[in-house]
Amino acid sequence: MKEPERILIVRLSHLGDVVCALGVYHALHEAYPQARLAWAIQPEFAGLVAGLPGVSEVIAFERRAGWRAWPAVRRALKRFDPDLTVDCQGNLKSAGVVWASGAPRRSGPARRDWREGAGSIVLNDPAPAAPGPHAIEGMFTLARHVAPQASFPPRTDPHLSPAEIAAGEAQLEARFPGAGAHSVVLAVSSTRDVRSWPADRWSSLAHDLAACGRHVLVLSGPAEADLGQDLVRKLARRRGVTHWVGQAGLRELAALFTVLARRRVPLVACDSGPMHLAAACGMTVHLLAGPQDAARTGPWPQGDKHRVLRAREAPPCAPCLARRCDHGEGPVCMGGILPEQVLASLDALE
Repeated sequence: MKEPERILIVRLSHLGDVVCALGVYHALHEAYPQARLAWAIQPEFAGLVAGLPGVSEVIAFERRAGWRAWPAVRRALKRFDPDLTVDCQGNLKSAGVVWASGAPRRSGPARRDWREGAGSIVLNDPAPAAPGPHAIEGMFTLARHVAPQASFPPRTDPHLSPAEIAAGEAQLEARFPGAGAHSVVLAVSSTRDVRSWPADRWSSLAHDLAACGRHVLVLSGPAEADLGQDLVRKLARRRGVTHWVGQAGLRELAALFTVLARRRVPLVACDSGPMHLAAACGMTVHLLAGPQDAARTGPWPQGDKHRVLRAREAPPCAPCLARRCDHGEGPVCMGGILPEQVLASLDALE
């Protein structure tokens, strides 16, 4: 079979899923170093993949534009003219991009592993079924299928340059000076997300960590800026707590996480894109898990490196994988996780 010269990766969203697909990118880039790579993705996540070596084009899929997004995508796909398209998403939307690409070889997960299995009809080169439930396992299976000559397992990091890591060092010293193994990063999640932890739990945890002599960085992205500002106000008198509110720039965040990992600084987070990015960059993650199933979407690698924390009296409906909570008292599976559980988890891994 002729080696591909132009390869399109399709993973439109979300950040955590894009991170999980990095293994496919690494395998393709290693197996076909002379090939041009393009990545079809939503603009809000494009920054992470735009800096990847070998990715010569990022094709923006404007999800919010509805049907108006498709003419621009088709034009970009026609210009790139891939001879191999790899679907790393497995739903009807990604299937539309795969079909529109016109690639003679169209690979993707086995039908069983698609979220919307009807879309798999666009493939003519499906991978075998994944051996386990975790999203990374599905991507590893796909990577081995499309790039069998590449190293296995593939890398899963965002392939930062030395300059990016140096910038991460400078950013860390500016925002979190002296960070070390007795420091902690708290990556808060939007309170609109059913997977998030209540705001008062974040403030209590930060207060308790600082009281124990730990240095704490509370990190919030643009979607969590309001919560971040609220925590700034609540923790204004608590020494040992610093904040980075509204952090933007995904490769900048990856560089920060990489430097923190080298200093053995752990992360406390809910199931979120930054959590997956931190794990991919080598940080130890203490995951606050409620409606999600950590066996499917928890930090990778699974095993002793990371910790998964659940409510001591979790409701029988958890995990449910739902994005909206129908429990009469709200998402009690998240509210039932206590700050003292996190403190004990952090102490156990020191």
